[in-house]
Amino acid sequence: MNKLTKVGCSALCGSLAAIASANAGDLTITGGADMTWISMNGPVTGNPLGIGSNFTLKGSGELDNGWTFDVTTAFGNVGAFSAANISLGLGGLGKLNFNQGNSGNGIAAFDDKMPTAWEESWGAGLSTGVRLPLGSGASQNMMYTTPTILGTTMTFTYAPSYGVSDQADKTASNNNTDDDASYDATLNINPSLGTEILSGLNIFAGAATIARQDASGSEDDAYEGVAGVTYDIGPLSLGAQWSADYTGVDASNPGAVNKYNFYKANAFGVAFNVNDDLSISYGEWSHRKAGYTDSATVQGGENSKQIDVSSLQIAYTMGGASIRLADTNADNVSWSAGANHSATTISLGLAF
Repeated sequence: MNKLTKVGCSALCGSLAAIASANAGDLTITGGADMTWISMNGPVTGNPLGIGSNFTLKGSGELDNGWTFDVTTAFGNVGAFSAANISLGLGGLGKLNFNQGNSGNGIAAFDDKMPTAWEESWGAGLSTGVRLPLGSGASQNMMYTTPTILGTTMTFTYAPSYGVSDQADKTASNNNTDDDASYDATLNINPSLGTEILSGLNIFAGAATIARQDASGSEDDAYEGVAGVTYDIGPLSLGAQWSADYTGVDASNPGAVNKYNFYKANAFGVAFNVNDDLSISYGEWSHRKAGYTDSATVQGGENSKQIDVSSLQIAYTMGGASIRLADTNADNVSWSAGANHSATTISLGLAF
């Protein structure tokens, strides 16, 4: 009996070795938790205590021809599925990525690249209503990234049906929308030219177009664009960026002209690393409506065409723990005149 047990064990071990060899690769888990306390002036605060937790599974491997692959699955708060993407490294030919719409591809990667100690100026707990340049990044898409040549990298993103995300394999969207395909192109340049003083300079730009038609079938495509620059010099980081968004037709009200359909925004940020553990930052984001001016059809009327957001932040890190504080102010929230809100957020983040 003991002999049979040993034989069975040996056979099993041999089988496991064969499986491991056929499925060579690595699987890692990363994640963290974030506990916050927020105090708001204006909106009703209610319970100010919040807890966020998330983890990410990442598998990686290499093919016989030297190409690599990464499969990432993210889980958000309360263990809810967030998004997944698959990246295929093509050696010297660049990279191909299939993404379920986690806002990481296309111009969505440039929605706000301003230096900060913790969060974006609009993302520290106070709802502001600003519109971000997302392009195909808000949809299930695929993106090709070129090899980096002379500090320059380009990406090209395609979403077959704008607005559709998180579909399982062997499926198709059950219905069509007023939006069709979307296309993004981005450019990222680090023109260091081998010099130390330019090594921290980064220039970026991107544009997206979304095929769109109203209920009558007339076409009026949407367009988005973003451009900016960041510069790191020693412990100091500086940045500025601009974006614009033309929404195209109003599908729910075809033929309407008395509406705002063009938006433009600008942002800047500055961050300073006091030492390896302590950093401070200040950032602003201004977002303006433009286009038609019939106040009868615009939320808040003529006096609420611009949202202004500012945020002062401090972060201190101790190993895997971080203590963050953000003091944020926003005027004309969601383009509503006189809706001026402020919030102070304290956060304790734990990473593993």
